Amino acid sequence: MTQNLARTAGELRAAGHLPRGVKTEIRENLLAALREGRNPWPGIVGFDRTVLPQLERALLAGHDVVLLGERGQGKTRLLRTLVSLLDEWTPVIEGSELGEHPLDPITPESRRRALELGDDLPVVWRHRDERYAEKLATPDTSVGDLVGDVDPVKVAEGRSLGDPETIHFGLLPRAHRGIIAINELPDLAERIQVALLNVMEERDIQVRGYTLRLPLDVLLVATANPEDYTNRGRIITPLKDRFGAEVRTHYPLEVDAEVDLVRQEASLVAEVGDHLLEIIARFVRHLRESSSIDQRSGVSARFAVAAAETVAASALRRSALIGETPAIARPIDLESVPDVLRGKLEFEAGEEGREDEVLVHLLRRSIADTARARLAGLNLRALAEVVSDGHPVATGDRVHAGDLLAALPELPILHEVAARMGAGPKDPVGRIASAVELALESLYLTRHLAKNSDDDRSVYG
Repeated sequence: MTQNLARTAGELRAAGHLPRGVKTEIRENLLAALREGRNPWPGIVGFDRTVLPQLERALLAGHDVVLLGERGQGKTRLLRTLVSLLDEWTPVIEGSELGEHPLDPITPESRRRALELGDDLPVVWRHRDERYAEKLATPDTSVGDLVGDVDPVKVAEGRSLGDPETIHFGLLPRAHRGIIAINELPDLAERIQVALLNVMEERDIQVRGYTLRLPLDVLLVATANPEDYTNRGRIITPLKDRFGAEVRTHYPLEVDAEVDLVRQEASLVAEVGDHLLEIIARFVRHLRESSSIDQRSGVSARFAVAAAETVAASALRRSALIGETPAIARPIDLESVPDVLRGKLEFEAGEEGREDEVLVHLLRRSIADTARARLAGLNLRALAEVVSDGHPVATGDRVHAGDLLAALPELPILHEVAARMGAGPKDPVGRIASAVELALESLYLTRHLAKNSDDDRSVYG
């Protein structure tokens, strides 16, 4: 709340408030979080022992930072969390175009007002969310967009072209006392990147030869994809040299981290069990290791999120068609993933025409790997004998979970399988059927996949 905060520069000065640079502010708040054991990076998954320590060192050193990594590695999400390291509220001169500190004005207009009004200079309080600016670098970005240009409206009002107050400030000066993030930095034309040199080294700007020099207080952070350096552009050497730190990001290193990320980010319209999310996580990891996929483009974490949402949607559709409630995803719903999401991947040139074959094969490997990990130590022989001895079990998007279970006799192993997937006897039938169907998938893959990769598994037995 801001109602009890100083409303004039005099009140601010009397309260003993002293201006401090944005990098000092971030450093002190980060140190406070680390000392108190608070997580300064809410929502960031899988970077605890790799990326975050490097980024924290860079911020403590007061460095501008560029995050380098493939698409979908959470670079932008990470930059946006920097906002939480700013003070929640900070004083600014009321009406100031650049959000200047009441005790440290930098523009000619604000300095004139401070001189005229003295301790009566009005103060307002700005929330930290307003101190973060983000720009997606595009080839049509101009120097005026980033730094500023002459405002023709102000000139038309009668001001002289030599008057510094005719300048319309760009994103960088407007981020004064805050954070400016530039996404996909190599996409900026090289002549535009040159305009950033003064900001990063001398901490000021110059506009169209004006003598005006503004001592800006900003943290400049950026993202880049390594592939951009060869395909679309590059970060010019003088600019790259001015970044104090280059931090490499990566995809989740562990399956559990990938599952946590999907669970956090996906908007699921039906229940999707952890065993299915694990299959999706393993599927994405197999894609990232496959020689059939163009690894220079990467396999974004958004693919895993979209896959989970697609599986949930498939379960919801089945629920509507056959009245299976509540809507709970089963392994059969994974079949919708390759067809729907194939366009999100870049295949190597030699794989033309084999895209579906590659995806189906890797998805089946992921199912087998997950079943092997989750059912390790269980003897499925009794279940295997049942489905191969006159008890075929049908599945599909029109098969009710209850019908799938009713096709099997009462077997102790089924309860053990369900328990391994976190399902109990009092849980909805769909949750139990999802676990049992994974065990059936495992048996199918063990018995038939090696013989014929095109086997129809709509019937187990």
